[in-house]
Amino acid sequence: MLRRTFLGAAAALLGLTGAALAQEPLKIGLILPMTGPFASTGRQIEAAAKLYMQQNGDTVAGKKIQLIVKDDTGTADVTKRLAQELIVNDKIAVMAGFGLTPLALAPAPLATQAKVPAVVMAAATATITEASPYIVRTSFTLPQATVPMADWAAQNGIKKVATLVSDYGPGIDAEKAFTTAFTAKGGQVENLRVPLANPDFSPFLQKVADAKPDALFVFVPSGIGAQFMKQFVERGLDKSGIRLIGPGDVTDDDLLNNMGDVALGAITTQHYSAAHDSPENKAFVEAFKKANNGMRPNFMAVGGYDGMHLIYEGLKKTSGQGGQALIDAMKGMSWTSPRGPVSIDPQTRDIVQNIYVRKVERKDGELYNVEFATIPNVKDPVKAAKSN
Repeated sequence: MLRRTFLGAAAALLGLTGAALAQEPLKIGLILPMTGPFASTGRQIEAAAKLYMQQNGDTVAGKKIQLIVKDDTGTADVTKRLAQELIVNDKIAVMAGFGLTPLALAPAPLATQAKVPAVVMAAATATITEASPYIVRTSFTLPQATVPMADWAAQNGIKKVATLVSDYGPGIDAEKAFTTAFTAKGGQVENLRVPLANPDFSPFLQKVADAKPDALFVFVPSGIGAQFMKQFVERGLDKSGIRLIGPGDVTDDDLLNNMGDVALGAITTQHYSAAHDSPENKAFVEAFKKANNGMRPNFMAVGGYDGMHLIYEGLKKTSGQGGQALIDAMKGMSWTSPRGPVSIDPQTRDIVQNIYVRKVERKDGELYNVEFATIPNVKDPVKAAKSN
């Protein structure tokens, strides 16, 4: 009798442990630069991730979702340490965020070893997804946004261009993609690189003023655009007749209004604008502003929002399983984002999306990147060239 009671109690205890395990939340570790020069990126992605959860609930496949936000201050060593702590101590199912290329590359070996999917919501160097089979990206790649800019410039009477880029992975990607595509169409290019840390654009802008190109192609990371614009005006380049072109980071929606009239007329190519004309985007912008004291979402926000969508839909397909099953479920997934139709390339785990040509215009008293042309279903050209 005693033995039967003991066995019954043990079985009940095991049952409780099983139930407790079933109730263990699925944890998403969101690693972002929340302080430092790239804090606007972290702020935008965190706000978008929280908005997605607010709209779609915090339960997926019968499991509670717990979002753990960590500030890596924009420092790769910190990103790696935080990723390790989240994997070992918090037992996360997914890590996500990654505001800059070095921050996305730092924990890549950990993702591979622990078989924890890493969703890159911001960083844009083409090669990032090749650093681990567990990396998937919902932001964009710089070449994806840049090659259409080179094509547009060549078609619109621009013959001579100076490029000015931040000297790190994405900047070098942008410089190379633009230069290769533009010179192939007969254009001339002079390349200039600015340090990523504490950039002073003045001496480089003086070189541009002296060279008198038809256009200045600029890539600076999101959050640095206002600083660049200020020095652009101080050097008198806004009155020089040199056209300002580039991928959309320089006219980032989050900072555009504060740049003032100097930004008017800038032509950029990018995958998202807060002015994108679709019912999905109108609803997204309205909800985002309402939840964040009127803050306008930028392309980082849409990378975060879609990253959460990819995680949620992947977990639904795997009934809450992480690891290899989750990364496999994410490959080939497609949906309608606030930016337009998107899909995850099953071969490269990179996002396939429309790239829009936009011009900064005043609309309802505010500055916006107003789209006037669409290049549909653009894959990352770097990887596309490798597979041909």
